[in-house]
This record gives sequence, C-alpha cells and structure tokens, in this order.
Amino acid sequence: MNEIRKRFGVSAIFSASMLAFASMAATAQDHDGDHHQQYKHVLLISVDGMHEADLVNYIKTHPGSTFAKLVKHGVEYTGASTSRPSDSFPGLLAFATGGSPLSHGVFYDDTYDATLYPPGSNCTGTPGTEVSNFEALDWDLTKLDGGSPPPGATFDPRNPHINPANLALRKTANGCEQVWPHLYMKHHTNTIFEIIHEAGLRTAWSDKHPAYEILNGPSGLGLDELYAPEINSTSLQTNGYPNAPATADWTTDPTYTRTYDGFKVKVVLNWIHGLDQTGTKQVGVPAIFGMNFQAVSVGQKVTVAMEGTTTTRGGYLDAAATPTQPLEQSLDFVDASLGQMYDALKAGHLLQSTLFIVGAKHGQSPIDVKQLHMLSGSKNAYATADVSDPATLLTNGGVAVAQETADDVSLLWLKNHSDRDQAVSILSADQASVNSTHIQTLYDGATLKAMWGNPAEGRVPDLIIQPIHGTIYSGSAAKQAEHGGLSADDTNTLLVVSNPKLERKVVDSPVTNMQVAPTILKALGLDPHKLVAVQREGTQTLPGLESAGDDDHGGHSE
Repeated sequence: MNEIRKRFGVSAIFSASMLAFASMAATAQDHDGDHHQQYKHVLLISVDGMHEADLVNYIKTHPGSTFAKLVKHGVEYTGASTSRPSDSFPGLLAFATGGSPLSHGVFYDDTYDATLYPPGSNCTGTPGTEVSNFEALDWDLTKLDGGSPPPGATFDPRNPHINPANLALRKTANGCEQVWPHLYMKHHTNTIFEIIHEAGLRTAWSDKHPAYEILNGPSGLGLDELYAPEINSTSLQTNGYPNAPATADWTTDPTYTRTYDGFKVKVVLNWIHGLDQTGTKQVGVPAIFGMNFQAVSVGQKVTVAMEGTTTTRGGYLDAAATPTQPLEQSLDFVDASLGQMYDALKAGHLLQSTLFIVGAKHGQSPIDVKQLHMLSGSKNAYATADVSDPATLLTNGGVAVAQETADDVSLLWLKNHSDRDQAVSILSADQASVNSTHIQTLYDGATLKAMWGNPAEGRVPDLIIQPIHGTIYSGSAAKQAEHGGLSADDTNTLLVVSNPKLERKVVDSPVTNMQVAPTILKALGLDPHKLVAVQREGTQTLPGLESAGDDDHGGHSE
C-alpha cells in the first residue's frame, strides 16, 4: 500500500494511464436496476486544491484527525482523477453531472463561444464572445454576496446577485436570450441536483461565486438553496477585517480565506440542523448538500502570507508535499471544520444515514516550487521567468486568436478555424527548437476532437496545450502554483467516501470524479441513468462500495 501511495500521491507522472482511463472509464454502464435507497442524505465536500498526497501526509502526522476518522470508516481512492481541464467549473460538474466537457461543454469558468453574442449586443453584429462565469457577472464586488440589483433594475429573483446585463447572449426562436450559467451546458446535460429535486427531495450547495448557480442545470430548478458569497469581493473591511487593504479580496491571504470558508461552514451546519442558510427557518435536512473549501487552494498558491506578525511563503517545502505553515494551518482549519460537520451529524442522529464524500474539484501544480517556470518578465521570486505566451507567438505569426484562457494549461480559440494548421505549424516549430512556450503536448485535430469535442461547433478550443510540468502561463508575483492543466499535480486529488457502516478500504485502481455523480444517485435510491452525461459517457458508479469487505476492483480492506 505504501508503494502505491507513493506512486500516486506526489508528483510522479501517471497522466498517460489516467488519460487512457478517462476514455475507458465509461466503456460500460452499470445497469443495476436495483435503486434501493441506502442513505437518506449525502454530504459532498470539495477541498479545492487538495491532492491525495496531502491526505496521506496529513493523516500520517495527524492520526487523530477528522480526515483519519473518515478514512477509517470509508473507501479511499488513491488513483482518483478530477476533470481535464482541471478548472473549478468542469471539476465541480464532474461531481454533479457524471460527465466531462465532451458532454457538458464547459471547459473553464472563463471561456469563449463562437456562436454566442457579447453582453449588451442584442444579438447583433458578428457572433463570438468571452463567457465569464465568475465574479464578472456580479452586481457589486464590494459586497460579500456579490451585490443586489438597484431599484427598478431587471433581474432574476432566483439569481438576484447576478447582473443579467453581464451575461452572454444567444439567438433563439423567441429572439435574443441571456445565457445564464445553468443554460450554458451543452447537450441538455443535467445535474444530480435536478434529479434529486425532481424526486421531491431537498438540495443545497455553497460555493465561491453566484455563477455556481450552474448546478441548477438546464431546468434552472436544481437547487433549493445556493449560498455563494463572492470570494473575489473586496468586502473584508465590513466582514471582520476593518484594517484590511481596501483592494484586498478573500484570496489575498489564507487567513482571510479561512474566515471566508467559515461563513460557508456555518451555513452547512445550519443545513445539518434542518435550517435554511440563514439559520432562522426550519426546512428539513437536504438529501444532497455541501460546499467547497478555498483555504487549501489559496494556501498552496500564495508567495507571501501573513501569519501573526510575520510573513511566510505558502505552498510546499519539498517535492514530497510537506506543507508550509500557511498551508498546514489551512489543512488544520478544513479538518476542524469537517469535524464540526461530523459532530453535528452525530448529535442529530444523522451520521448512520449520511454518506460523507470528500474530494476536490482540482489539485494544484507544481508541488515542487523548484520546477516553477513563468512568463518572461515575471518578478516572481520563486520562478524561472523564461516562458513565452503561446497566444503571443501565434499573433506574431499572423494567426488571430479570439481568446486564450491560460493557467498551467493554455486553451486557444482562434478567430478562424481555418488557421488551425498554421497555428499548429508555428507552435510545433517552436516546440522542436527552443520551445520557448514550454509545450509538452499539443492537442489538436482528431485527437482533440475525440477527447473534448468538435471546435467547429464553436465551444471547444481549437488547440489545447499541456506545458512542461511546473510551467504557468502567468507573470504573477503573488502565486507559485495554479491548476487547469492535465498533470498529476493538477488531477490526482483526494477522494474518500465514508460512513460508519463502511469498513476501511483502499481502492488503488484509477477512478474519476465523474463516478461520484451516479454513486450519489444510487446511494439515495435514484436511477443514475437519468443523468444525460452518464448515458452519453457510460460513467460507472465508484467501485468498492458494493458491500463491506468486498475486495473487487483492485481494493483491499485494512
């Protein structure tokens, strides 16, 4: 077991096998017709950024932790993989839809669609626009909730913190329609929240932007409650930090982020107590509910963090994923918060009837800061600044780029699909010579189409670049890690499915976060095949949960 954990847990490259599994994971559907309800509730938690290595290291040094308690009565998936790209939006949709961008068509929270029209255009002019499913949709970024519509403004009462004027537009038979996040998914891809809500059960979720109303799915009705305080709001001075810089948001420092996550923890505890998010109304415990934590992700990224009266670097101390003090404190905070949830479930006599799932939308790369390379000109103290931006290289070569979305991946949408061959020629020539763009793998043509869909339809990037491990297409001096890419550090996340009735088991075979969605439905006694993406991609339920002591699928009990 230790050898397996060492192989999958740190930054060893297993992306080739995982990429193969991503296409194989859905070769056969679980046609189990028995939808017997095993649990009344599912608590789903995403600890954004947390690797399997972080889980292993934390339990090793904190044997009495909540993480250790969950693993003791649960199934730990050492080879779990999040979405590709490993951005938060497709990462969460893997959990919620059982599918990949091949089904739902959502590649990032910041994307481009050649068939849509810019906000405010009334669907006139040439189609093609950035689609901003993040804080850019909010009314007022000085407010924790994203702001509210001013008197007389048009808004959707179901999504009051999103300004409709900021939404991309599409032409329909009825005219020009605003594309709300929940309408952005392709192929009528639905969510577990919709199916559970349709079954007459309560649903709730908490996340970092109002745009996470995407979980409502195409019906727009999947969530009974969404609590989405804006993580990029400059609202610290009015929410506990009167001396914070006026321009600081909740991601500026892990100390702030832990406070921000605490707002959401309080709401989850309200839900466990059968209350609404305000804690003032009895509504019943949701059948599916949960939240994401941001503290670990910020603790991994920051180059400077305030810890008391001193400043220190975040991230990791070495390639073995030994955390720095800011990251360690964030891990402690998450563990203590999970402990509050566990204790509240126990006190409410809900522990036996609740399936407790802890995973992560994405990892973070690189773990080893010595591998960090960033754009030329960067003043980052920990990076080698020797990387060229692929979009700049293409533009200089005469290829018009409609949009590049880049972190430790580069998604490139071209103005003209017909320029693809020229773009590939330019990038391949660079890769074969000085490789200033640090390309490891360039996805295009038939390979890209098979994995992610057809760029000619307007949504799928024309080119996707996975750079050499450790490369970030950014010049930021404030961060030393990112996500979005396809490397092991990005994708090998923790995944634990826990309940007191379960025996300790470790499953070493590769699984994906997409498998969580049908597993949740099956646990609640609902049909996993009602998920469009499950049908489309053949996503199976997670192995190892069939019965206590069952050692199928490469797992073993401990």
